[in-house]
Amino acid sequence: MERPAWAPRSIDISVPSVSRIYDYYLGGSHNFESDREAARKAMEFMPGLPKIMQANRAFMRRAVGYAVERGITQFLDIGSGIPTFGNVHEVAQNLHPGARVVYVDHDPVAVAHSEAVLEGNPDAGVLAADLRKPQEILDSPVLSGLLDLDRPVALLLVAVLHFVEDADDPYAAVAALRAALAPGSLLILTHASYEGIPLTQEQAGGTVGVYKDIRNPLIMRSQAEIERFFEGYGMVEPGLVSMPLWRPDTPPEQEDPYAFSGYAGVGLLT
Repeated sequence: MERPAWAPRSIDISVPSVSRIYDYYLGGSHNFESDREAARKAMEFMPGLPKIMQANRAFMRRAVGYAVERGITQFLDIGSGIPTFGNVHEVAQNLHPGARVVYVDHDPVAVAHSEAVLEGNPDAGVLAADLRKPQEILDSPVLSGLLDLDRPVALLLVAVLHFVEDADDPYAAVAALRAALAPGSLLILTHASYEGIPLTQEQAGGTVGVYKDIRNPLIMRSQAEIERFFEGYGMVEPGLVSMPLWRPDTPPEQEDPYAFSGYAGVGLLT
């Protein structure tokens, strides 16, 4: 397998990465054959995966717009992946020049590509860190150099918590982040679930098995389990819903059935 010039020498390009698989679903070019092979296997069971990712990205853009409307100009995107067109900094800074964004990911390719995309942008930065170690994120000079946690921040946990196993206590990580945020902050979250997928659980389980095989287990939580991440927040209308139903720009009935897989929501810290 040939190593692209942009790939850090320190990574094993034969090992798939969830952020690069996501990039492939969105039509990006920063992925390797190992990522594409895993993605194609997952799509054999769930061919609508790219539609789910597109709905996920569309929700993120709407939620960032909502945050800016509320006067929030600081964004912390954890599990940000590889920045593609229409990412958080582009949406936020287009709506409010000077909006500040910190991206966090533990994939070296995602971090390296983010650094390249953000070069020359003084209001955005990237941090190599893991959601499972929230204090390392909060203590980072990258974060403190860009964000003022004494003012409201929009915390994005978009398509990341379903890769954190219960044994790693994702609820505690989210609670630690919440404790560091000022009143008026927002939690913007999406999460995979068997609920809403236009397949039987057995069929969808084939895709879950692919992620397990590449040692990145996909944890499908119920709506009630996902709601627990919003403890301490007041839910913004319309609550925790399928992604196309959260303040849609276009009629939801025009959406692909796969777009309704999983849940999305925004919480307000009071």
